[in-house]
Amino acid sequence: MIDREQVKKVAYLARLDITPEEEQQFTTQLNSILDYFEQLSELDTENVPPTTRAIELSNITRSDRLNPFPDKEALIKAAPEQEGEYFRVPKILASEEG
Repeated sequence: MIDREQVKKVAYLARLDITPEEEQQFTTQLNSILDYFEQLSELDTENVPPTTRAIELSNITRSDRLNPFPDKEALIKAAPEQEGEYFRVPKILASEEG
């Protein structure tokens, strides 16, 4: 069972500023959640395979297709800076030395 002091400690660690009313509310809610898990632990799950979700989902995204840009030269010329056939971008990683 969780008490208000534990809720206050977790709120402090999470840098949450909660009111005394919220402390009481969270204490009640967290205890309800733990009671529910206690009920679940009474179930016989010996022959139940582990799953990641209750309902199987399939990937609904489209497959990747390579579609080259038709006018590569125009694309390179439109870039603010280019270097040969590549875009030139600002350096984002720097070493301590340079």
